[in-house]
Amino acid sequence: MNMKLRSLMGACALTALAAPVMAETLTIATVNNGDMIRMQKMTKPFTDANPDIQLEWVTLEENVLRERVTTDIATNGGQYDVLTIGNYEVPIWAKQQWLTPLTDLPADYDADDLLPPVRAALSMDDQLFAVPFYAESAMVMYRKDLAEAAGVTIPDSPTWTDIKTAAEKMTDKSKEQYGICLRGKPGWGENMAFLSAMANSYGARWFDMDWKPQFDSAEWKEAFTDYLTMMQEYGPPGASSNGFNENLSLFQQGKCGIWIDATVAASFVSDPNESTVADKVGFAKFPNKEGVDNHGNWLWSWNLAIPASSQKQDAAKKFVAWATSKAYTEQVAAADGWRAAPPGTRTSLYENAEYQKDAPFAAMTLEAITVANTQKSSVQDVPYTGGQFVAIPEFQGIGTSVGQQFAAALAGQMSADDALAAAQSNVTREMTRARYIK
Repeated sequence: MNMKLRSLMGACALTALAAPVMAETLTIATVNNGDMIRMQKMTKPFTDANPDIQLEWVTLEENVLRERVTTDIATNGGQYDVLTIGNYEVPIWAKQQWLTPLTDLPADYDADDLLPPVRAALSMDDQLFAVPFYAESAMVMYRKDLAEAAGVTIPDSPTWTDIKTAAEKMTDKSKEQYGICLRGKPGWGENMAFLSAMANSYGARWFDMDWKPQFDSAEWKEAFTDYLTMMQEYGPPGASSNGFNENLSLFQQGKCGIWIDATVAASFVSDPNESTVADKVGFAKFPNKEGVDNHGNWLWSWNLAIPASSQKQDAAKKFVAWATSKAYTEQVAAADGWRAAPPGTRTSLYENAEYQKDAPFAAMTLEAITVANTQKSSVQDVPYTGGQFVAIPEFQGIGTSVGQQFAAALAGQMSADDALAAAQSNVTREMTRARYIK
């Protein structure tokens, strides 16, 4: 080999050694909720500590997110390295071996600090398959000033009669002041999350012990009729298009007297930087019907999981551990105050005196999460688990189908009886096709 060629090869080798390591890009699919948007703005400590990892965000509306990540993971598409999914998907997808078990989290992660109901919902055979970013139950948020002006009281543990009475008296449509705002946008995790919880609180159930749908029951009829009455008489226009984010905006703008939804919303409605009514908000338990010992049994968590198809497992594990760590919670608190800390996941947060002082809703949130009975969501016997959902793979399809019927009734396109009859017929057909009904 001549000297010129040898020198050239040596220079190339030195250049290769000197070249920076190519950064890995993690593609993260997430939901457009406030806490997730905040996380995207706070990743500098992570990227500074991990210069070899870049983050690419795919931020989607809730229904669209579920559709895309479900399609991708079921087809082994490999489009995403980190998924934002719920506690509905985690055990189902773990059984399919679609998720990477999180067995080697850093020693300081302290998985034992996770609230037991939340950790249990994300585990199979005592092994975590996702880590919780935030968790929630459901509660009543209401305007104390409007209730006082209307001469009504919303107790700490209200009944639906209390709520209906207050909603009626707090309504003044001439001022765009609506007595109550509830989810109407169709989707198994949108209007059906709320309506399933409401039906549970009326003593209803999705299925009997033979997996036969129960939409023809008196309990479902009463719950759905009361929902329609409240929303059509005391709710905002266009409610069949309103989900969590739309109702949050209405409440923050002072247009809702009562909003019943996820406990995670409490920090947003009481934040003076975001809410025009921050100093006027009261909190109460999810309502129940008189004589029914059930306050909704809602338990949900948004979690970070790693699909087995990802080719960047180590980098993805570093990210999900950081984003759900105690250190991240402290980072949020330092930037935006303890009220803004992602709620519902860690015992240590609810033992923190600063958080208790800054978050007047903390004790009620913890109690709601702790008492949610996802093993028996109805006072009647049921063959399924899940609180505001039914933990079977078919629920995404049937839940969304029923949600569309119920949204149509809310929009005035069909009666309550017709919507319930359509739900009964459609779900019976699908459950028979799936061989649940023999």
